[in-house]
Amino acid sequence: MELTATTTIRKPASEVYTYWRDLENLPTFMAHLEQVRTTGDRTSHWIADAPFGKNVEWDAEIIDEVPGEKIAWRSTGNADVPNAGTVRFVPAPDGVSTEVQVVLIYDIPGGTIGKAVAKYFGEEPHQQLDDDLRRLKQVLETGEVVRSDGAPWGKRARKEFPQRPAQPLSDADFAKGADA
Repeated sequence: MELTATTTIRKPASEVYTYWRDLENLPTFMAHLEQVRTTGDRTSHWIADAPFGKNVEWDAEIIDEVPGEKIAWRSTGNADVPNAGTVRFVPAPDGVSTEVQVVLIYDIPGGTIGKAVAKYFGEEPHQQLDDDLRRLKQVLETGEVVRSDGAPWGKRARKEFPQRPAQPLSDADFAKGADA
């Protein structure tokens, strides 16, 4: 599967590159990453969430890098999710902003069935990448991922507010609502 996404961030390319290049920053905006641990100058170990409460792990190496402009990587060894990618940091025409262009290539475990199951559970990869870049923009432009009052804990809210089938209010619940 190949994914591409682009966003424009109102920061200079050198600043956006520096933030991304510190790989341990990536979980601050990539929702499915639990941890990225730097293991060498060009190597790292990644742990990510997967459907059904599972985790996947892999080691990666940077295979091409132009400081301030580009980082390219690939997974190494026996990765749970073989992957490779490139992120480019291109000065935008306004002279202030940076266009961040990401290309990811990876194999989803389970092939076509794995892709369908992931999509069914709200894990559509294209949307994930778009959401990750939106959060990167927020972190770099505002210093934090912006959350609404309705879901201030982001993805954790799914665990804190479990869904249940609709049901009529009990008399006590109805009375509480009338008092409010």
